[in-house]
Amino acid sequence: MATIKDVARLAGVSTATVSAVVNDTAYVSPALRKKVLSAIAELRYAPSLVARSLKRGRSQLIALVVADLANPFFAKIVCTAEAAVAAWGYSLVVFNSDEKPDNERRILARIRMLSCDGILLVPVGGSVESSRELAGMTIPTVLFGRSMEGVDFDTVTIDNRSAARRVTDYLLDLGHRSIGTITGPLHLTTGRGRLDGMMEAMDARGLAPAPEFVRSGEFREDVAYSIAREILVRPDRPTALYIANGVMALGVMRALADLGLKCPDDISVASTDTIPGISGLRPRLTRTEHPASDMTNEAVRLLVDRIDRAVDLPARNIVFQPELVVGDSCGPVSGRTLAKRDPERRGVRPA
Repeated sequence: MATIKDVARLAGVSTATVSAVVNDTAYVSPALRKKVLSAIAELRYAPSLVARSLKRGRSQLIALVVADLANPFFAKIVCTAEAAVAAWGYSLVVFNSDEKPDNERRILARIRMLSCDGILLVPVGGSVESSRELAGMTIPTVLFGRSMEGVDFDTVTIDNRSAARRVTDYLLDLGHRSIGTITGPLHLTTGRGRLDGMMEAMDARGLAPAPEFVRSGEFREDVAYSIAREILVRPDRPTALYIANGVMALGVMRALADLGLKCPDDISVASTDTIPGISGLRPRLTRTEHPASDMTNEAVRLLVDRIDRAVDLPARNIVFQPELVVGDSCGPVSGRTLAKRDPERRGVRPA
């Protein structure tokens, strides 16, 4: 590989001049710049990023740790983050924890070895040990999508309680009183917040979901599919289901199709969270949508600001509000709906 000395020798200039051209750190006359660029092209010279990082004391790398790269939501985050960090002069390194705390710990150790300048982290650990480990991190870090107790990091999240309340209130306004849910892991703020929001909406009207219809789908499509089949074949199934994320909603809709049930004729379905392509579902899914691109750009901005500012800053918590998108997957409760759910209640009108 060509070195900076090779370029300087071919161009007939000093290595300092080559460095000035490459890094744009000092004025170089047009004639000399042309010679240097010509030599760079001829030798196919590429500056060593490692050497430049050692000299500057920075790697110009930002690590993004997502919870499930198979989830299209996180795939979109990766694409947005890559463009955002590049605009700030950084490169992105992507890791996938696969919702496993042990993976997360190994990834964080790897990031320290790479000397990344900052971390965008979708945390998956909810234990005290995980909080202590993160609290000991000295690399500037921004938590994305989920927060954690016991750590003093910047966070960029969605209002999970509000998202669940808005969806549940919509179902309640349609007359549904028997509402089940497939939620996420309750040790995560997204799983707990969305379940709490649903419970708050129902409690405000003197209602509560039946315990057997409150199930965790682990934010996985296949798990949600299996749970949905168990619920849907019951004669006393709820008239509506609230699904805590878009990936699980895909599993539920697949279960409906496989069982020959129609939505919303046989059961209404609504979800929190959006994933690319979900708008193509038929019927169109009623859901809350999250401004994923805006959230990602804001998280990158906070991280770069924290990297660049040597002084300590208080933790900043940015909470985005979801938007309710009404589709065709929810309908009002009717005597026909109740009759399909439980033949013994044929003709019963909703309260």
